[in-house]
Amino acid sequence: MSLPTRPLGKTGANVSIICLGGWHIGQPAIGDGEAERIMHAAIDEGVTFFDNAWDYHEGRSEEIMGKALATGSRRQKVFLMTKNCGRDAATSRQHLEDSLRRLQTDVIDLWQFHEINYDNDPEWVVERGALAVALEAQKAGKVRFIGFTGHKAPHIFLNMLGKHTNWDTCQLPVNVCDYFYRSSIHEVIPELKKKNVAAIGMKSLGGGNMVDGGRIVAGGVATVDECLRFALSQEIASLVVGIDSMKVLMQDVAIARAFKPMEKAETEALLARVKTVASDGRFEWSKSTQAYDGPYHRRQHGFPE
Repeated sequence: MSLPTRPLGKTGANVSIICLGGWHIGQPAIGDGEAERIMHAAIDEGVTFFDNAWDYHEGRSEEIMGKALATGSRRQKVFLMTKNCGRDAATSRQHLEDSLRRLQTDVIDLWQFHEINYDNDPEWVVERGALAVALEAQKAGKVRFIGFTGHKAPHIFLNMLGKHTNWDTCQLPVNVCDYFYRSSIHEVIPELKKKNVAAIGMKSLGGGNMVDGGRIVAGGVATVDECLRFALSQEIASLVVGIDSMKVLMQDVAIARAFKPMEKAETEALLARVKTVASDGRFEWSKSTQAYDGPYHRRQHGFPE
């Protein structure tokens, strides 16, 4: 079965409008067998974009995903993205080789610098040699496209955007609350569009922080369906969604398959409801606290885990 697809910026690739998130699928509580079944079902349902990162569950996410993609020519059906946590050349080379081995692949379709969350991360990536390694890997055919991710403040994204003239992607928070608080939608995505850098949305439910009582989110003023549809209605190539069960997979696939952009009146009504609880950041802790920063990057910057 198929899902709607969109162009991934200037890469020439088309990807499904939802992307299977690597952090959730690697949670030990799911179990390897069930995680594989979910990933196989996702591919069968038309999810052609898979997300991961070197540090997710200390490599477990990449290992499980590599195993799931190793059979039935599934690797060839998926646009595979993972992320580099290194900021210097030697670490970046090691992370790349680790990811290739774990994912059981010769090439990573998209390799992104993970968690560009601290003000000095953009400088570190350039000055310590990580960007040079990414370009070297791209030239060697180990990586097809390069990008970066983050979930903090617009000025950090914009600084990173200026560090290289040919980024392919940027993964960033896109949700109904973001519209009012440290906004990717207002401050970053327009700049990405100018440079033809594909925006990949994430944290459509605030990293889970917006969820209250299953399907009610953001202080009871919106539903999961509304939040996903709002995010998909923004100028993004795809939306990374956290899938930790077959039920959630089928819910997200159904929303994606039936997706039509929100009309102006519906969008305005939703935003009017959400504004009362969004502009102070209470549902986007990832932007204003370290609660969502990975332990690897906390150590990297000298902060306690």
